[in-house]
Parts: sequence; C-alpha cells; structure tokens
Amino acid sequence: MTEQNTTGVESATALDATAEAAPQDASPQDASPQDPAVPHDTAVPHDTAPEPDPAPAPVAPKDRRKLFAALRWTAAVLVFAVVGAGTAYGLVQPERTKIPGLSTLPDGRWTYPSLAKPELPAGAPLPGATDNPDGTHYAALSGLLLPAPEGSRPDDVVKADKDGKVEPDAFLEEYAPDDRAKLKEGFEYEGLRQITGRSWTMPDGTRTRVYLLRFHSSSFVDTFRGCGINTRLTGADSLSVDLSWSKAKTEQYSTVGSSGFAGSGTLSSSEFSLYEEAKPFGDEQVRFGCLQMGDVQGVVVQSRKGGLPIIPFHQTVILQSQLLS
Repeated sequence: MTEQNTTGVESATALDATAEAAPQDASPQDASPQDPAVPHDTAVPHDTAPEPDPAPAPVAPKDRRKLFAALRWTAAVLVFAVVGAGTAYGLVQPERTKIPGLSTLPDGRWTYPSLAKPELPAGAPLPGATDNPDGTHYAALSGLLLPAPEGSRPDDVVKADKDGKVEPDAFLEEYAPDDRAKLKEGFEYEGLRQITGRSWTMPDGTRTRVYLLRFHSSSFVDTFRGCGINTRLTGADSLSVDLSWSKAKTEQYSTVGSSGFAGSGTLSSSEFSLYEEAKPFGDEQVRFGCLQMGDVQGVVVQSRKGGLPIIPFHQTVILQSQLLS
C-alpha cells in the first residue's frame, strides 16, 4: 500500500514538472512569412533598419493549465481509489499480503470476484452508521452473500430457491439430528425473519456452505444458539477452538487494538467465532465459522475428505464479514 501511495505522488509530481518544462505556444504577435496580415511586397526604406519584434513573455495558455490541473486531479483520485480497494483486493486475489490468519507466502487462497455491496433503498442508512446504531441491513439479504470463487462449481448442498432463500428445516440439516427440534423452536421465539444461502465445491473436493440469517434486531441475534463451542454439526459432534485464528487475533490486537483488526472490514474480533472439528476426525474434517453484524448472523461451514486447508476457510470468513460490515 505504501508503494502505491508513493507511485501516485510521484505521478502527480511528474505532471507538475512536465507542465513547467513544456514549450510555450508561439505568441499571437509572431507572424509567419505566409501570414496574410503581413504583405510580401511591403517596401522597407534602405536607410531605416528594421527593429526586431520584442520576445513574447513565456505565459502558459489557459487551456494547457487546465489540462495539467485535470491530470493532477485524475492521478490523485486514482491513488485514493487504489488505497480504498487495497484491503479487499489483497483478500479476493491470491497475492502476498498481511491479513489475519493468512500467511504472507503463497498459501493456496482462492480467487474471488470483486466484491460489490448491493444497492440500498433510497434514504436507507448503512449498517453501523450513526443513524443506524442497531446495525440493521436494509439491502437484499441475497445480495450480501459471498460469491463463489473462481474454479468452483455450484452444488445442491444448500437447498435454496432461485432467490437464494433457504427454509429453516433445510438450514438445520447442518446440525446434529437430535438438536434440530430445539433450534427450530428457538427460531419461533428469537425473531428469525429470513435465511439465505449459497454453496460450492472446489476442484480439491472442499465443500463450502455460507448462510445468512436475518433477525428482527441485533438482540435476537445474540440469543441464537446455533453458534458455539458446544454446537454439534452433522458429521462433527465435537468442536474445538480454531487456534490458528486465535493466534492471529492476538497478534493483530497488539497492532490495532480491540476495535477491529486488519482485513476484517469493520467487524471487531469479538464478533468472530471460528471452530474446527476436534481431532481425531473421521474421513471428512469440518470447519465452522460464525460472524455477527447487527441484525444478521453469518454461518460458514467447510468440509473435505482427508482434512481441510486452513487458509481458504479464513479467507472466506473475512470476505463474508466485509460484505456485512
């Protein structure tokens, strides 16, 4: 990011230097031999020496000054655009960058499409705005879902309709059969409004399911009992804390404090809960992530036979949080 800022400043400086060194246009007072304003047959007395025209003052034309000013502003806008998009670019592209839970070396992260937040209704505030203290999301919930990465193929693991809507019973299939009835009963009293979801499978067999649950307010999200260390998932009856994520949070905390950490958008580290299937796991390993922003609870589930790479899981959770924040 520092290199990008420096490049932008150097570009603006180079434009200034170019403006100063540019040759000036000829003065309108200078007439060429072909200028019709100067007759070719005008006689000059022999005893009178012609006086040379005075040198024109080196004044830059107004149009040129406007051009250089526009170029300087264009360079400045590009610099700020690059700075603003830097964090998201480092996450959606498989480049080396320092982000929590992700190594700075080539680490096998996935390539996601550029993230774009959905359009808000006219006059609706953003979640987290001063006039929206509860963090209510007014955008379409399906528009807040993380898109699938490049190279993936859609699957039918998440049973969603054409608008991405998922019925509670279909979502609860992620949980152990004995716990589904209690969770469904909680939905009736905890203000659940809607569930959307998306799933995909990568060439290495990693399956990802992303769900967003919208409640009537953030206080109802706090009572959701489907995210925690004691959660039992289908195929993973026992979970343990994701220690690599905890280590990343601790390292970032010393740098940016408790309000948030690099790469997380505006969600604080306390609003993330990441778990993994406790060892020894069977043929398939499961990872489980929960993230909360205002009236929306996000749930990310990944699984793969033979074990899961940790980097794409962290990357998926962080990118989903950026869309919600």
